Order: sequence, then structure tokens, then C-alpha cells
Amino acid sequence: MSAVQSAVQSAANADRPSASESGGDGARGRSPREEQSAANADRPSASESGGDGARGRSPRGKQSAANDRRVLTESQIESYHRDGYVTIPDFVGPEACAALRQRAIAIVDEWVPSERKTVFTTNEQERASNEEFFHSASSTWCFFETEALDADGNLVVDKARSINKIGHATHDLDDVFESFTYTRDLAGVAHDVGMTAPLALQSMYIFKQPLIGGEVSCHQDSTFLFTEPLSVTGFWFALEDATVDNGCLWAAPGGHRTPLRKVFRRRDADGTTGTTFQTLDDAPLPSPPTDLVPLEVTAGTMVVLHGLLPHWSDVNRSARSRHAYSVHCIEEQAVYPDWNWLQRRTEMPLRRLDQVVASPHTVSG
Repeated sequence: MSAVQSAVQSAANADRPSASESGGDGARGRSPREEQSAANADRPSASESGGDGARGRSPRGKQSAANDRRVLTESQIESYHRDGYVTIPDFVGPEACAALRQRAIAIVDEWVPSERKTVFTTNEQERASNEEFFHSASSTWCFFETEALDADGNLVVDKARSINKIGHATHDLDDVFESFTYTRDLAGVAHDVGMTAPLALQSMYIFKQPLIGGEVSCHQDSTFLFTEPLSVTGFWFALEDATVDNGCLWAAPGGHRTPLRKVFRRRDADGTTGTTFQTLDDAPLPSPPTDLVPLEVTAGTMVVLHGLLPHWSDVNRSARSRHAYSVHCIEEQAVYPDWNWLQRRTEMPLRRLDQVVASPHTVSG
């Protein structure tokens, strides 16, 4: 058992009632590893389910050459391992960026919000977790900006300018998003930075709306998508120019060599009692923006982010949006605990980047 897993288990045990106090199993009554083992016994693995059969369909083809083609240069690979991130200009062509932007806008236009009008905010993660949030793990859902609604939940801006993000399974449910995500180039980059069997776990289309685009607090991605061993890697695509003015990413170079500070977990198996943060290490995260550097990039750039890298983006108070798309991948063989907030339906297994043939990204568009 690793130090991280031991910390997770120790903190969980400190807050968990005994079997007798809870009527048999406390807060699920099993350690994270025991919970995962039990879950795996009932849940087909990616390989058993074909590894790529989301929505019960077979893949359009197999990627045979992804492992053999290098996309990044040696210098870029060295930068990633040294800094915990690397920026790759012109990774996506203008036509591909435009197609994804247009599709995201259409999704918002077609979407009918519920009466709840779920808001996405990283400042109140524990209170923002509800059935719409959990359901989005296997669906496409739109989450509002905090400042798009008044105190009574009424929109104060046009619907088209009200959405914070679309998440979290759109890459497996929409043809345009699928084609953008499952590419030879992205699979190649994943292998170049050290992934062996990258599963596309979640995707987010982030609007960073003009004037009201919300802050994303400084965090480590492994907090929200924990595996044992740690494996989550983020692939962040700038679909529009990202600057300090409109809320670009900021990161702490070398911060991926620091420990995981906390995990974000369900309080119970079905999420009915919400989520909570569990502290693993009391060391503070870097303080933005002082301890971070801005990653100002042009449209078409991809930024690869290590799962332990502290990163942040500020509020967008400019008149320009900052559309971006991110995909988070985990290793197929890593243990993914069932207390993670994001849990796919068993009939919608995760798919490997290198086993779904869509299309290569083209620099020229």
C-alpha cells in the first residue's frame, strides 16, 4: 500500500463509524481498496467489455500505430517531466477548433435546463454536488456560471452566455467531440509523456464567459480523479487565444513533485449525502498568482498537465471569451476507487485513446 493510499485509508477510518454503529458497514464498511475490489468483481473491466464499447457499440476501428509514433520532441518530453506541463503550439488546426466551438454552442442552444439550474463553482465543491453532477459522468450536461443567475435562480444573462462548462462524457456521446478526442496525435502524446494504456475518463468544454467566467481555484487534478497508483493526466486545448486578461491557465513549474494534498470523494456509494474533501497533506498549495506562472497560449495550442501539478485560472472580466476543451485520462490498469465522484455506468465503459480510430489533428485545419 502506497503512502497516499495509506493516508486515504487512515483519514477515512478516523471519520467512519464502526460496523455495529452503522448497522453493518459504516460508510460502505470497506476500505477504498476493498471497495474497489468488490466493485471490480461486479463490473466488467475495459478489456472485458471491449475497452471501447461506449453505448454498447463496437469501435470504428483499432489504432495500430499509436504506440510506434512519437509526436513530441525530446525537448518537449523533458519539459513535461521537469515542469509538470508542456505547451504544444498548433496542435489543433483552426477548422477543428471552429468545429468544436460550433458544436458546443449548438449543444447549449438545444439544451433544456432543469428547474435546479446546477451551477459549477470550485469554491463550493462540497455543496455543488447533486444528482445532475453525478449523472453527468455518463452524459452531457451544462452547468451554469455562478454570476449568470440571481438570488432566485433566474438567468440574468442570455442562455448562450450563461454556461460555465459542458461535461463530462460528451467525448463518448457526440460525434464531433469524439472525432476531436480520439486521434492518433493525442494518443501519441499520451504515450510520449509516459502513459501506456490511456483511458479517456472525462471531458469538459469550458466557456470562460466574458465578464462572468468563473475562477477555477488552485488544485491538483488527482484530487478529483484519484487512482492507485496516481495516473490522471490532463490534455487542455485552447480553442481561442488564452491570455492573462481573459483567464488563461497558471501553473507552478515543478509542482508535480510535491505530494497530493487532498481527495474529493463521495460520502456514500450513491452520492445521496454529497461529497467531501479529505486532507492527505497539510502543506498549502501555491498561492495564485504570486507562486504561479501564466500559460498564455494561442488558439490550437494543447497543454499537457501532470495530475499532481497545481494550476489555476482567474475570473474572466474581459469582454472576450476563452473557450477551451479538456480531456482527462487515466491508466487502464490503475485502481479507480468507487468513492471517486465520477462513476460511469457499467454499460458505458471507458475507451482507450489508442484503440479508437477517429482522425488525426491537422495543423493547417
